[in-house]
Amino acid sequence: MLHSSSPGTDRCLDAAPAASNLPRLSRWKAASALAVLQLMFGAVAHAGSDPQPANFDPLTGYRIANYRAPTPSSVPGGTVISLEELENMVREGKPVLLDVNAAEGAGPNPVSGVWQLSRQRVNKAGTVWLPDVGRGVLTPEFETYFKDNLARLTGGDMTRAIIIYCQADCWMSWNAVKRAASYGYTALYWYPDGTDGMRDWDVSLVESTPVPMSISPGRRER
Repeated sequence: MLHSSSPGTDRCLDAAPAASNLPRLSRWKAASALAVLQLMFGAVAHAGSDPQPANFDPLTGYRIANYRAPTPSSVPGGTVISLEELENMVREGKPVLLDVNAAEGAGPNPVSGVWQLSRQRVNKAGTVWLPDVGRGVLTPEFETYFKDNLARLTGGDMTRAIIIYCQADCWMSWNAVKRAASYGYTALYWYPDGTDGMRDWDVSLVESTPVPMSISPGRRER
């Protein structure tokens, strides 16, 4: 049996009949078909989770649609870590913990910048919540929001360890790591299981308040 490595499936494909029982030409056809199948499934596995190009910006490589989907096993500019590794890093040092999960609600208040939430979010104590910075396309305001808060939280130290997460099967944290790397940060870590993985291991989670947006004087006057 050939086991498909295509994400989101748990099915098997029947392999070709044993080559020794086939005529010479049939053996060649069977081997060719088997090679095609292996290449096909290998390509899907290498793509990580979703080979559909429509989900990605062809110029930047960011995920721009269907954010809740299986994620790959690596991220550009970052290192994938387990929950145990995350906990060890927190115990041994002072990494910046960032939750980039999207906020549910009306978004930032246009006057105060305070997020108007319709649903509360919980995450690991000590985490800073920066909603929506993991979207595939950011407005200039959100680009500034992400850059300014990274600079503030790291004290301008581009080598400071930063751990980024959201939920399991969430591409926003993948995007956020890739984006932070493009800003020049060099010690980026991705915990892909997010708060779902923390719940699975009974990690204590606390209610979180997202960092307000900075509202320019011009926007307040409108």
